[in-house]
This record gives sequence, structure tokens and C-alpha cells, in this order.
Amino acid sequence: MNSRPFTIDFDNLFRQHHRDLGAFAFRRLGDREAASDIVQDAFLRYIAHAEKIEAPSQPRFLLWRIASNLIVDFGRSQRRRGRHSSLDDPGVLELADPAPSPERQLAAREACRILASALNELPKNVQLALMLNRVEHRTHADIAGRLQVSPSMVNKYIIRALGHCAARLQAAGL
Repeated sequence: MNSRPFTIDFDNLFRQHHRDLGAFAFRRLGDREAASDIVQDAFLRYIAHAEKIEAPSQPRFLLWRIASNLIVDFGRSQRRRGRHSSLDDPGVLELADPAPSPERQLAAREACRILASALNELPKNVQLALMLNRVEHRTHADIAGRLQVSPSMVNKYIIRALGHCAARLQAAGL
């Protein structure tokens, strides 16, 4: 039985801190979309952390610490990626694995099945916000205009969808 000793007032927490946290991430990264992704991930990790143990008395401190760590990780991953190559560059196709192993193919199919099922469990606006952001790389402002909601609501939709999908994948052991 999974009983939680407290509830997270996510809306209030989000309203209080998302703008300042977004500005902080943008100052450090200089990229609005990357900063927005960092903020979403920070809130997701905060919620995951708070569900495992008692909610921190100073959520702002924990959110900034999480965001700072994510920004450092983002910088490291950008440095590791280095220069992006075009498929037209000679030698790029030689590096790609043309046939993933059967285990990887099976795991990928299972993950896709679980994600499709998880997305179908969500309301249409939540599904659409995630797909427009992550698949079509649309900005929050663009998505907000299309769904006729605020950019803040788009952010909430995306966080909700990512959290739901992550929980389904984790429950399946993927």
C-alpha cells in the first residue's frame, strides 16, 4: 500500500518558483528552450524526491540545487557531444550501427508500446502539448497559442505528460 504522508501543492509551488527558476536557468545557459527543459526536469525531480521522503521545508533551495545540477549536467553533455555532423559528411554512415541487436529492438518496441499507451491515458491537450514540444520542437508560446492556454499551462501539461510517461516506463522496468 502506497500511502503518502503529505501532498505536494504543485500548482502553488510552480506558481511561486517557475519564473525565477526559468530566469536563473536562462542566465546560466543563454538558451530559452534549454532553460525551459531544465525547469521542467527540476520540478519533476523535486516531485520524485518529495514523494520518496518528507517534503523539504525550503523547496526553493532544493529546486535551485536540482536546477544547478541539471545545468552542470547539460553543459557536460554539450561538451561531450562536440561538433554535430551532417549525414552528408563522409564517414558518418560508417559509424552508425545499421542493425541494432534483437534485444535492443525488442526493448525499443516495448518502450514505444508503453509510451503510446501512457500517452493515450492522458487528456488530449496534455498529449498534444508534449508531442508539439518534443516531436515538432515547437516553443511553449506557439503551443499556447494553438491550444488557447497560457505558456505556463503548456509547461504544466508537458511536466504532467513527462512524469506520467516516466512513471509508466519505470513501472515496466525500462
